[in-house]
Amino acid sequence: MKFGYTILYVPNVEETLTFYQRAFGFERKMLHGSGGYGELESGETTLGFADFAGMKELGKNPVAAKADAPSFELAFTTQNVAEAVKKAVAAGAELVSEPADMPWGQTIAYVADINGFLVELCTPIQP
Repeated sequence: MKFGYTILYVPNVEETLTFYQRAFGFERKMLHGSGGYGELESGETTLGFADFAGMKELGKNPVAAKADAPSFELAFTTQNVAEAVKKAVAAGAELVSEPADMPWGQTIAYVADINGFLVELCTPIQP
């Protein structure tokens, strides 16, 4: 088995794709003609977004994300966390916590995306 993709439910897929392109440098993989679903190239696993309206039509009842009460987080690795934080905030992310060095050797910081999803920006974990 292989982990294929994650889909986040958002109010506006187009706006979210554009934000992730600007904030984190991901390339747009596709946007469905309806505008209700889109994907980003993010490495081996696809990061997808579906709009609330489409999910409600499928009988799901998505709720808005809250960075201060997350049920999960996205983690993006980079060699320069401080620079990644600056770029994300300049694109509209909200700073949650400044970069900090962890006892296990990793540097981490947190931002909230434009939809309230918690995003960890971190150096890769060394074995």
